Amino acid sequence: MPLGRDYAGQNCTLARALEVVGERWTMLVLRDLFFGVRRFGAIQAHLDIPSAALSDRLATLVDWGLVERTPYAGTRAEYLLTARGLELWPILYQLMQWGERHFVDGDDVVRVFSHVACGTELSAAGSCATCATTPTPDEIETRPGTAAPRVVREDAISVALRSPHRLLEPLPRSSP
Repeated sequence: MPLGRDYAGQNCTLARALEVVGERWTMLVLRDLFFGVRRFGAIQAHLDIPSAALSDRLATLVDWGLVERTPYAGTRAEYLLTARGLELWPILYQLMQWGERHFVDGDDVVRVFSHVACGTELSAAGSCATCATTPTPDEIETRPGTAAPRVVREDAISVALRSPHRLLEPLPRSSP
């Protein structure tokens, strides 16, 4: 029997937030949207997520106002983060940084995030020491770090993410 989606017996804002972003795949879908992956087929290929699960996660994110579905070419759509969705960046970044600290061997890092304006790598808290600011996602560039990948994927998005890329900008090969 599958687990339910809600925490009906909980009077807690964390429980309400987890009802929206706490399901399997959801944070990875959000990460890909921040990385500039906008199209269903590209997200599906990059995450290797079942189509039904991706449809469900995207529908939930749209229903809660974190993502907007923008039609193009007839029945196809792109998915873009809304202002509410963009507010999740610090949380997603912190979770990635926590993973870097606890699940990557040595001093290597999986991904590096830097402030576009000055090129300074962001701190673990997401701030730029040079500019004394916390850049917004559209002011951040990401590139692979020095950690050896656990899995080397060859889908178009994985290949594109091997080069520096500004967050939120569409990846050049995100058209499947």
